[in-house]
Amino acid sequence: MAGKKVLIVYAHQEPRSINGSLKKVAMEELSRQGCTITVSDLYAMDFEPRATRKDVIGALSNPEFFNYGVEVYEAFKKRSLASDITDEQKKVQEADLVIFQFPLYWFGMPAILKGWMDRVLCQGFAFDIPGFYDSGFLKNKLALLSLTTGSTAEMYTRTGVSGDFRYFLWPLQHGALHFCGFKILAPQISFAPEIASEEERTAMVASWAQRLKTIWEEEPIDCTPPWYFGQ
Repeated sequence: MAGKKVLIVYAHQEPRSINGSLKKVAMEELSRQGCTITVSDLYAMDFEPRATRKDVIGALSNPEFFNYGVEVYEAFKKRSLASDITDEQKKVQEADLVIFQFPLYWFGMPAILKGWMDRVLCQGFAFDIPGFYDSGFLKNKLALLSLTTGSTAEMYTRTGVSGDFRYFLWPLQHGALHFCGFKILAPQISFAPEIASEEERTAMVASWAQRLKTIWEEEPIDCTPPWYFGQ
């Protein structure tokens, strides 16, 4: 939709990968709609995933005992966070939709993307206490996980060896994104591209492009425990 702003947070090392193709086709389709696209290519940026003392510029509020959460909260209020954090916060702030494009590692995000969440979604910027879940500070924004898996769709069913795919979405979608107020669109999961045929991989990319044509008409999921775990 013309005038909408989209941030794609992309975590893959190889542009020719299926993750690279999914990112590329999203940029093409959303640009065609007149959206403004920003990409944070975390590996290309050499993004620092570790939450350290360096994230605070200048003096600490308590130099005797380092508490990362407290220090970045204070630094956010004083505008003394490291520039790589504030650059990303500005991109998030401007976005209507944030798409996370990544391969699933151990039922979670690659370290570089986890580190992006740890550092960028800080207290004061993304949430406060109180001021989380439905009242999180990013509540007027949409988030969508587009990810690839190593295992097949059959393995990620309730009776499958890995359990329902919704189980691993709980900490990612609910514990991080919805906690910060994001409204969550249904995930785009490309199952087991490594063992798929060329035709199947092409179809995965095409179905993502197709979905994006009507992405702005989608309703967010009901981000409550029953969606993930059933009644």
